[in-house]
Amino acid sequence: MSYQKPWLSVADQLAQLQARGMDIGDPEKAAEYLERIGYYRLSGYWYDMRKWQPVQGGRRGERLVLDQFKQGTCLRDVADLYVFDKRLRMLALDALERIEIALRVDLSHRLGQKGAFSYQDATLFHPNFAQVPKRSGRTQHEDWLSKHDELIRRSREKFIDHYRTKYGLPLAIWVACEVWDFGCMSVLFSGLASAEQDQIAQGYGLPVGSGQVFASWLRSLNYLRNVCAHHSRLWNRNVVDQPRLPRSGTVAVLDAFQGQPQLIARPFLLLCVNFHAKLTRRGCG
Repeated sequence: MSYQKPWLSVADQLAQLQARGMDIGDPEKAAEYLERIGYYRLSGYWYDMRKWQPVQGGRRGERLVLDQFKQGTCLRDVADLYVFDKRLRMLALDALERIEIALRVDLSHRLGQKGAFSYQDATLFHPNFAQVPKRSGRTQHEDWLSKHDELIRRSREKFIDHYRTKYGLPLAIWVACEVWDFGCMSVLFSGLASAEQDQIAQGYGLPVGSGQVFASWLRSLNYLRNVCAHHSRLWNRNVVDQPRLPRSGTVAVLDAFQGQPQLIARPFLLLCVNFHAKLTRRGCG
């Protein structure tokens, strides 16, 4: 299907919303919303305010979303919802920052005990992390090192320049870790030996043997961080990278999500995961 929708001026966009049943309120204020935030971005917030009907002959619960809005839909409510989502993202980023910094310490301190450049030694990681796949011919560890090197090259930090000038490369792990992003650390954690994963996971309030569960938490929290950092919609979002749940009864705040796929697919679970990890990791509250 070729795209046929025409360009619309702000005035035409407002007229279209009115024709579909939305109360735009003050026209000048409404135009300001569209000029400042944009029609398409706001459409993610008014999507659930549109009328719908069941799909004839479709799957159970399948519905067709119509262009017309439900009675009482106001553009001001849509804008307020957008502002709420913005504040929610800011709060989430604040909490995620504490986990990110604490994890940076955990990884660099634990691996640093094995040597300043231990992150380069594939034998110190889980065998799967150093195993060469048949398709790509590169190990996960090699891919991670490439990402690490790229972060070093792109860094404009003065302490990186100072280290390279004085000592050259590679960087000691307690220096290099300061330019790792959340995704870089999530992948590195996934490559640790199982015993090390479990030990770190326990520091974030998970029971013994939960290293892989915590690895899934980090992947999901990295997803959450990217959503927030790129100003994408967090409210009412379907979470693509969902975290694994620990055994029932081991993390009380997560027990309500057990066996509830619809709840697991929503951002609230990620917020609860982040809250529990931040609350239980000593020193990052």
